[in-house]
Amino acid sequence: MSGRILIIDAVATNRIVLKVKMLAAHFAVDACATVKDAKALITQTQPDLVLINLCNPSENGYDFCRQLRHSPETATIAIIAIGGADTATARFAALDAGADDVLPLPINDTLLLARIRSLLRVRSTREELALRESTSRALGFDEKATPFAPAARVALLTGQPDGGLSLCHRLQDGLRLDVRQQDPASVLADAGAEPAPDLFVIDACDQEQSTLFGLVSDLRARVETRWTAQLIAVPKDAHDMASMFLDLGADDVVPADCCEGELKLRARALIQRKLGQDKLRDTVRSGLQAAITDPLTGLYNRRYAEPHLARMAEQAAATGQPFAVMMIDIDYFKSVNDTYGHPAGDAVLCQLSAHLRANLRAIDLVARMGGEEFLVAMPGTTKKQARLAADRLRHLIDGSVLAHADDGSPISVTISVGVAVSTPCATDNPAISKICTSADKALYRAKSSGRNQVAMSKSAA
Repeated sequence: MSGRILIIDAVATNRIVLKVKMLAAHFAVDACATVKDAKALITQTQPDLVLINLCNPSENGYDFCRQLRHSPETATIAIIAIGGADTATARFAALDAGADDVLPLPINDTLLLARIRSLLRVRSTREELALRESTSRALGFDEKATPFAPAARVALLTGQPDGGLSLCHRLQDGLRLDVRQQDPASVLADAGAEPAPDLFVIDACDQEQSTLFGLVSDLRARVETRWTAQLIAVPKDAHDMASMFLDLGADDVVPADCCEGELKLRARALIQRKLGQDKLRDTVRSGLQAAITDPLTGLYNRRYAEPHLARMAEQAAATGQPFAVMMIDIDYFKSVNDTYGHPAGDAVLCQLSAHLRANLRAIDLVARMGGEEFLVAMPGTTKKQARLAADRLRHLIDGSVLAHADDGSPISVTISVGVAVSTPCATDNPAISKICTSADKALYRAKSSGRNQVAMSKSAA
């Protein structure tokens, strides 16, 4: 796995040993002794993960971790604290300062590498989503933050009801969480019956390891639970088990005997990360929808229409069924804007779009190609059927009031329609271009013949 790691340790021997281990795992590695040197290296090399020994008495590594975590430029850098005392107080202090995990000396190499792989996966996903979200925001697709967030949903998976009660109380005490206990054997069978929780807390202390390994993997693979965070409570010093859970897709592991503060801190961090990634995915999804949709009329735009036509042509070639393409243009639309103003013109475009959608099949594509020009693509449509549909639309618009002027007077328009129908043909781009060009030429003839007419292409595509 690619990734750049920065090692910060005042002890030269520690730096050398860790660097050798990281290089052997095929990471790019930088190492330094002080926080000052680390800041310079971060600016130059932009590491993905920092391994820091917080026990250097001459510097405050905790403040450095807080600075990394709270700065927008470094907030996504993963942090693993190493070498601290293996006590509940020391672990909590490091996590509270912003570290993603704490590994005391002597470091278990298997667990360290598993934790690094896990954190780099998270960072990669987060950065990709953030990049897409920033593009959406730059294009004007950003959504306002919602002022209210419901309580996070937590599912505690344990085969020990009494032990589960203790974990439930520790999670609920002081956190606004909806914690529900479930039998691990039933969680996969119930997936999809209701919304997935935000966090699975899995008690791995008194259950069959192989069963739990399969559960973690299955939860990560299922569509319904793929994005739910996973926190695994493992027996103390069960390093191999913890490493396996991380490599199978668990988001975090915690010793079952950890203090209540650490459990809450880890749970809160996972929930916040999951909800944040949900928001980023929603923003990206909204941005993609906005990128293929005309913002005024709500119809698909040219960016969507062209690949859709290609797929329609592929289907036509496979089934031997023709498809029709209409090019529709509003007659004398410029005079509408000049006479009544652009708001009235926009109202005409919106109402015309609504009429087209309401009077065509759900399977038909209606797209605004730009200005006052629209495209309709109709799969499984013969030349006769296309002609009838075009005439029906032309008559419908000719007899409709699409907007009103400021003085209340009705605004009506007419449309000209050019129609081309495919024959079984190749599905390459020239074929798609040809049928659109044929429909355009037919539209030009309809307008040249006096407008408010339908013209059929003289040659099939």
